[in-house]
Amino acid sequence: MASTVTSESPGTPVSSRPGYGQLLRTRGVWTFLLPGFAARQPFAMLTISIVLLVQHTTGSYGAAGAVAAVTGVSLALFAPFTGRLADRHGQRAVLLPGVLLHTLAGLSLTALALSDAPLWALFVAAVPTGASVPQIGPMVRARWGVKLQDSPLMTTAAAFESVTDELTFVFGPLLATALCTAVDPAAGLLTEAALTLVGGLLFAAQRGTQPAVGPKGHARVKHASALSVPGVRVLIVAFLGIGAVFGGMQVSLAAFSESIGEPGLNGVLYGTFAAGNMLSGVVCGAIAWKVAPRRRLVVAYAALGLAASGLWAAQSVVVLAGIGLLVGVCIAPALITGYTLVDGLVPAGARTEAFTWLTGAVALGQAAAVTVAGQMEDRLWDGAGFLVPMGGTLLALATLVTLRSRLSPRVVSRTVARGVGHRVPVAVD
Repeated sequence: MASTVTSESPGTPVSSRPGYGQLLRTRGVWTFLLPGFAARQPFAMLTISIVLLVQHTTGSYGAAGAVAAVTGVSLALFAPFTGRLADRHGQRAVLLPGVLLHTLAGLSLTALALSDAPLWALFVAAVPTGASVPQIGPMVRARWGVKLQDSPLMTTAAAFESVTDELTFVFGPLLATALCTAVDPAAGLLTEAALTLVGGLLFAAQRGTQPAVGPKGHARVKHASALSVPGVRVLIVAFLGIGAVFGGMQVSLAAFSESIGEPGLNGVLYGTFAAGNMLSGVVCGAIAWKVAPRRRLVVAYAALGLAASGLWAAQSVVVLAGIGLLVGVCIAPALITGYTLVDGLVPAGARTEAFTWLTGAVALGQAAAVTVAGQMEDRLWDGAGFLVPMGGTLLALATLVTLRSRLSPRVVSRTVARGVGHRVPVAVD
């Protein structure tokens, strides 16, 4: 990178070229990076595992998408609440009951699906399954904030976390699809529950790197709602568009693979899409950007909308894989830039909540997308679900262009209690 380190942060080695190598040499980061990677892997398996299991038991992509959508909506509604609890009481205090609840909820949903329970029973089980998804990504980023504080490496850390998330979305769908198609339709969701339990407990055990809990007397100041910032509300709408890409791609790629008699290709196609996102994220983290983040965000969404517009016309595996790769390449710049903007928009004490709102927005967009795409695949022509990513990104782009003035950073005179500044990216998926 061309930027220069101007100050030394605790635990961060000094270098004239902050980059991935220097970032990973930061003292103590591997104690939370490895458990964090293991703990976030199941999240990439959740939606596709639900879709494949419920579609197998009901024969309907519409029903499968609806159950997955309930899970996503529940996640979106509870993610900010989980983030706020972690800020107030500590990550370990939230993770321990959370991973246990998620494991039990996932097992219950699996049992109900296999017993041909009515659809409303699957909806009921999907609520706690989504609500209890551990917010590992934001928690890892919070730990980066503790280690790096105001270091120039924060931008690199944001890109690194985006790449890490996308790496999970390369392996997660592949693993889930292989388990559901080659072992048993329930194997994906069962494995997701088991990995959540083991990975979550390992991550929670790393007490030394978790952010300190602030004094109770400052709780109200420190945890002021991030929704009071207009720019955050704009970013939430924009991130709904990214969620629409993830959800629409998951259902539509599964339906496409089924229609050509090669269901195992679903994981390969989605992995190609996620690989484009991951590689693009690596490049974004290695560039010293001179263009303002607000302008980069609009350009990134314009490129994403253009790429997504070609999905519905793909008629072959090779063409669909190529366009999917291009769509993936366009997602990382939008995600990383959106998260970067939060630092200038939101006071430090509200950033954890802000990032969980964005994570929830992606999940909510994904939930809506899997529902709509599933219905379109059932009722319209094969490939109709690919119109969902196009529509979602174009609506997000229109919002950004119209309300871009609200994304201008605001100067904050002072903060009463300092919070943890960090960047996020989810999943997501």
